[in-house]
Amino acid sequence: MANLIMILGDQLSRSISSLNGAQPGQDILFLCEVVEEATYVKHHPKKIALIFSAMRHFAQDLRAEGFTVHYRKLDDPDSKGSFTNELADAVARYSPDKIILTEAGEWRVQQTIQTWQEDLGVPVEVRADTRFLATLDEFAHWASGRKQLRMEYFYREMRKKHAILMDKGSPTGGKWNYDHDNREKPSDQQAYPAPFHVPPDEITQEVLSLVENRFSDHFGTLDGFQYAVDRTGARAALDHFIQHNLPTFGTYQDAMVQGQPWMFHSHISFYLNIGLLEPLECIKAAEQAYHNNRAPLNCVEGFIRQILGWREFVRGIYWLKMPDYADENTFNATRDLPAFYWTGQTMMNCLRQCVLDTRQHAYAHHIQRLMVLGNFALLSGIDPKQVNEWFLIVYADAFEWVEMPNVTGMALFADGGLLASKPYASSGAYIQKMSNYCDRCSFDVRKKNGPKACPFNYLYWDFLERNRDQLSNNHRLGMIYKSYERMTKEKKQAIKDDSLRFLNSLN
Repeated sequence: MANLIMILGDQLSRSISSLNGAQPGQDILFLCEVVEEATYVKHHPKKIALIFSAMRHFAQDLRAEGFTVHYRKLDDPDSKGSFTNELADAVARYSPDKIILTEAGEWRVQQTIQTWQEDLGVPVEVRADTRFLATLDEFAHWASGRKQLRMEYFYREMRKKHAILMDKGSPTGGKWNYDHDNREKPSDQQAYPAPFHVPPDEITQEVLSLVENRFSDHFGTLDGFQYAVDRTGARAALDHFIQHNLPTFGTYQDAMVQGQPWMFHSHISFYLNIGLLEPLECIKAAEQAYHNNRAPLNCVEGFIRQILGWREFVRGIYWLKMPDYADENTFNATRDLPAFYWTGQTMMNCLRQCVLDTRQHAYAHHIQRLMVLGNFALLSGIDPKQVNEWFLIVYADAFEWVEMPNVTGMALFADGGLLASKPYASSGAYIQKMSNYCDRCSFDVRKKNGPKACPFNYLYWDFLERNRDQLSNNHRLGMIYKSYERMTKEKKQAIKDDSLRFLNSLN
C-alpha cells in the first residue's frame, strides 16, 4: 500500500505529523512550488526565495534518507500552477491508496484541502499540526466562557503546562513578566552584533535566479539574501542568537535605531514559521542559557513569552475566529494605504526607515511593525484589509495565521478589543523615546500643531475623538479622554484642522 504524503511549504520539519510512519521505498513524498501561492498576494521576493530554497533543501534531505520524493519546481515544463492541479497530476501518476497531509496553517488552504477527497476520488487523511505547544481544541477550551481573552493569562497556563521558567509551581524570579525591564533605549555608543548570515549555495542561487526572472515586479529586493534555508542553518541561527544577542535582547527589544535593522533580535521567526525550527527547542535553548548564567532573566523571559505566549495565542485567536475575523473593522476605516508604504517616499523619517528596511530585508522588528507602521495605519484610519495584505506581502515570516491577529487585533484594534485591551496608539513622543528617528526627521516631534509638527501628535488626538463612541468607555483610556476634554476649543480645532490637512494630503 503506497501513500502519497503531501508536505506544504511551511511544514519543512522532519517531525511534521504527515511523516509519522512514512515508509522509505514505499510511500511517495510530494512537494510542489506553485505560482498560485507565490502570487495570490505579490509576496516579497526574499520570502518566495526563502520558502522555495528551503523546500528544495528539505526534499534533498528526505531523499538522502531513502524516500522517494516527487518534487515539482515552479519552472518545470509540466507545472500545473496550483496545489489542486499538482495533486491531481500526482494522483494520476502514482495511484495512491491514500493522501496524507498535515492540516494547513491558513484558512484558505485548509478550505481547499477539504475538497480534495471528493474531487480526486482518493481518501484524504488530514492530521493535526503537532508542532505547536497548544492544540486548537486546548485553546478553544481555555477561551470558552471568558469575557476577555488576554495573552498574559494564557501564557501563564502554558508556562505551567510545559514547566518553563517555573520553580516549585511559581514563576522563576517571582514574576511572570519582566516587560517593564525591557524598554531601554541604547546609547549612541552601543555596539551591535553582526547579523547571522548564510552565503547562498548552488540550490539557493538557482532559486534566486528563478525568483528574479519571475517576480521582479514584486515589492522588495533579492540583494543580500542571507537567510538559512535548511535545518542545519536554522539551528546555527538559533545558536548565534543565544550566544550573541540574547544577553542584551530583552533590555533593548523595543528600541529602534536608524541603520540598525537587526538590533539584538533573534530573526528566527522565518525558520519557526516554515518548520526548520520548532518552538520548544527555541524555548529550551533560551531557558538553558538562563540556568547557565549566560543571559539574564528579563531577556530570557521576554524571548520565551514571544513564542510560548504570543505566537501560540495569536494562532489560537486566528482559528477560533476565522473566517469572520478577516472582515473585522470596528472603526469602519476606509482610507487607502498610502503610496509611501511601497516607496518609502515620505517626509516622516520613522516611516521612511521602516519601509526601506522592510523593502531591503523582508524584515522589521515587532516595534517597527506595531508602533510605527501599524500605529500610523491605525491613527490614519486605513482599511484593515489593505493593511493586512501589505503586511502579508512584505515580511518573510508572514503567514496569515500569525499576521492577521497581529495586524487586525493588535496594530489596528479592528476586532474591537478581542485580542488587546486597548489600541496601541501613540503620539510622536513614544517614537522619540524609543528611537533616534526623530533626530533626522523633517517634522519636529516637540511641536504639537502646525505644518512642522510631527503628524503623529495631532493624529493621535484626532483618532481618539473620531472614535469616541467605540473607545470612551475603555477603562484604560479614561484619563486620556479627560486630558482631551481639558484642552481649549482652539486647541481641539487645531488638532482637527491639522489632521484633515494631513490626511487629505495622503490622497
